[in-house]
Amino acid sequence: MRRGAGWLVVAVGVWAVGPSAAVAQDDAAVNSAVAKLDADWPLWRGPRGNNHAAAGASVPDAISREAIVWELNLPGRGHSSPIVVGDTIYLTTADKTATRQSVLAASTDGRVKWGKHLHTGNLPRENHPKNTEASPSIASDGESLFVSFYNDETIQLSRLDLDGEVVWTKTAGPYSPNQYKYGYAASPTLYRNGDQLLVIVVGDYDGAGAFLKAFDAADGSEVWAVKRPGMTTFSSPIVARCGGRDRVLISGGNQVASYDPATGEKQWANAEATTMATCGTMVWNDDLVFASGGYPDVQTVCLKADTGALVWENDVKCYEQSMLLHDGSVYAVADRGIAYCWDAATGERKWRERLGGDFSSSPVLVGDVVHVFNERGTGYAFDAKPDAFNLRSTHQIAEAVFATPAVVGNTMYLRVIVHENDRRQEKLIAVR
Repeated sequence: MRRGAGWLVVAVGVWAVGPSAAVAQDDAAVNSAVAKLDADWPLWRGPRGNNHAAAGASVPDAISREAIVWELNLPGRGHSSPIVVGDTIYLTTADKTATRQSVLAASTDGRVKWGKHLHTGNLPRENHPKNTEASPSIASDGESLFVSFYNDETIQLSRLDLDGEVVWTKTAGPYSPNQYKYGYAASPTLYRNGDQLLVIVVGDYDGAGAFLKAFDAADGSEVWAVKRPGMTTFSSPIVARCGGRDRVLISGGNQVASYDPATGEKQWANAEATTMATCGTMVWNDDLVFASGGYPDVQTVCLKADTGALVWENDVKCYEQSMLLHDGSVYAVADRGIAYCWDAATGERKWRERLGGDFSSSPVLVGDVVHVFNERGTGYAFDAKPDAFNLRSTHQIAEAVFATPAVVGNTMYLRVIVHENDRRQEKLIAVR
């Protein structure tokens, strides 16, 4: 295992340099905005939005310390997941002492490339102890990076080029929670409408300014805006092709809703589904969509993609983490460490198995194997098969894991937490 030197501050906003496969054929349509990046991991939950690695990807069942090929120390803290574009990994971080929110870039062979401070000062005064000031993941179309931060009681959206130069920064909208001051977590997503690339951002909080908006990636101008229910919730919007058309799907605010990604027009909203606060991102197939949450109620739901009509529901709570859909089955690891498999069409439970520990990181599918990590840094690999639960491996990768991994080719990139010399240290690691 090679240990990188990490990021060393040498100037305001900059750190110094230190030491594909075919797409899986499944029922989740590729996001047209990142179709050319199918073999990369260009945004939250990968190019298809479903947390599936591309066909041919392969990583060890045992994602253990012995499998780490390199690691880099990360400055500050963050729960954002790494994205991978070509030979570069991008992620965000925040340093509360220096009051900075930043973007970092490293090569896929473990060398630091650059760092850029986007905001100094005006970090949230209050946050949930399990959240950070850098929880949203970056989105990329292969030419630019689109980054959102909660700063100065607003959501700030920036476009950077792949070398870290800022093209524009816009205030996406207000974000000033009143009752639940638990920070922000939703990642931006992308949608190509003809020749126009849209960046879609949500600001769900208990105020009149709660919003879902789309911005023109070229200049940051607002293309459309819709009001959200005005409740504090944390789920990321996701672009999906289901029910015969393109949709922006999002849960939370005492509803599951579908919007037209080109115009923002609400296609449907089901107020029977989920609860006030959810964190997970929705999953889907051609005909059905699925969501889970949350607080104060618990519920996992399946809805018709074209109408939003409720198909089935149960009382399982996947609050912080998202679910997986694969070959007609829904796989989930609930907050308290119980893994489930349900028939996607009927909701019939195929199996239930206790893994152990609390989970914030979401499961990722590599081939026919689900990989997932609990908050204590324990990793589990199990078969994505509905007939029976089959645990392939249990292993210890770090002292804590909150971020979700990215998988490209034969390598998993993961943000982890360890303690060195009695000091908390975040690391970016590569495992193969």
